[in-house]
Amino acid sequence: MALFGGKAGSSGTNGGAARISRHSSGWSQMQKHLRARYSLRILDIGPTSAGNINYITNLGHSIYMANLVEDAARPEYRHLEAEGPNAGKTTYDIPRFLKENLDFSGRVFDVVTFWDTADYLPAPLVEPVLDRIYEVMEPGAQLLALFHSKPNADDTVFSRYHLTATDQLDMQKLGVHPIVQTYTTRQVETLFRRYSSHKFFLAKDTLREVMVVR
Repeated sequence: MALFGGKAGSSGTNGGAARISRHSSGWSQMQKHLRARYSLRILDIGPTSAGNINYITNLGHSIYMANLVEDAARPEYRHLEAEGPNAGKTTYDIPRFLKENLDFSGRVFDVVTFWDTADYLPAPLVEPVLDRIYEVMEPGAQLLALFHSKPNADDTVFSRYHLTATDQLDMQKLGVHPIVQTYTTRQVETLFRRYSSHKFFLAKDTLREVMVVR
């Protein structure tokens, strides 16, 4: 995890696969929100880039980052149960995961870019993670999330999302982590049941976007 304020340096890399641009109504709305305000605290979930950090800080905001999909793949959070009703199954040390990856030392956030993290996280972690994020969001804070509607479409490869000054998001495939699950619209609503409101955006590809308000 890392925090950047003011003019940021670099984090992550920009190499790898070519970028693919896609129209994003959710990002278009979020961008208007970011441009209309100053000194917001942004929580960016997922693999980031120097370009994203600079984009956010140049708007006058601070950015805090956590790549939860990568963190969840680390072996110290997984246990193979040897006995009992879960014998032979993998369980997760959820309290430790939340403590080590979503402890923000009292910081609260005005904006969260969650991207398609839920589709790639192990299922037992998804609701605890969203509950924890809810707790560190200011009342009225906004969260942008993306969900794949098909598990095997061309765009279900784990990707980095590059921010642009337009209504386009650039997707750069990393291909490291497999998609774990997809969610129906009703299931997405259930995931965000603690939040005050949500708005879905239509898309021409297999990604659905939702803007959620704390």
